[in-house]
Amino acid sequence: MLRLGRQMFRQEAGNRLKACSITSIGNLQVASRKMTQQRVRMDWSTIPAPAAKEKEKITGLGWFLLLIPATTFGLGVWQVKRKIWKEQLIKDLNEQLSAAPVHLPDDLSDLDHMEYRLVKIRGRFLHDKEMRMGPRSLIRPDGVETQGGLFSQRDSGNGYLIITPFQLADRDDIVLINRGWVSRKQVEPESRPLGQPKSEVELTAVVRKGESRPQLTPDHKGGNVFLYRDLPRMSASTGAAPVFLDAIYDEQTAKSGPIGGQTRVTMRNDHLSYLVTWFSLSAATSFLWYRQIVKRKPF
Repeated sequence: MLRLGRQMFRQEAGNRLKACSITSIGNLQVASRKMTQQRVRMDWSTIPAPAAKEKEKITGLGWFLLLIPATTFGLGVWQVKRKIWKEQLIKDLNEQLSAAPVHLPDDLSDLDHMEYRLVKIRGRFLHDKEMRMGPRSLIRPDGVETQGGLFSQRDSGNGYLIITPFQLADRDDIVLINRGWVSRKQVEPESRPLGQPKSEVELTAVVRKGESRPQLTPDHKGGNVFLYRDLPRMSASTGAAPVFLDAIYDEQTAKSGPIGGQTRVTMRNDHLSYLVTWFSLSAATSFLWYRQIVKRKPF
């Protein structure tokens, strides 16, 4: 009986332990299920937003560096205006050279506003006061310029321009005429006697102005030799008015005398390359300024 009672007690205790375990497991499952079903709602309004990165201000040096693209852009605009001006100047010059020649005005001071205009004159040369200017290269009738200059010794392309005072037929005024080019072998009047007319002649010439002494150009050699159109000194040495005319090319006189048509009217027009350069620099420096100063991106 005692053994039977012990067995019944153990069986009852085991049943109670199983019942407790089942009940605990069931309670844990229910609690877990409830926690899973219930989502925790968070109040995002209570969470502070991340602080926005404050934009760095452009310093005074940064604004100063902006002058580089601004200045180069302004220079590009200036070159555009210069290009338009130079093209119009070349157009006006070509129109003047192709216009019909006019008579020399009564007032010689009017020639100050007539450069590169063709004029007709009549009179005689004062060969005893002849001067020469150079050395100069020859401009052929087709416009091609031969090689020659101050340091060249080639007679085929190096020579001088013959400048002769010209007594006008219908007045007492004397003007200076650039008769044309001669080689070094013909610089002396005795070497070209057939090219020294003594009677009255009529010719067409281009109005020119005097020129200032070019840089790195030495002073005149003295006497009747000039290196550039020094109009005041030429006029003072010959007694002529400060008027300088370039004789046009004449096939007949060129056979035995100076070759006319030595007017150099070529004008450089490099403004297109200049404006491309300045605008390119402006674009490049603008990009660098925006990248380095505004965005602060290192290379």
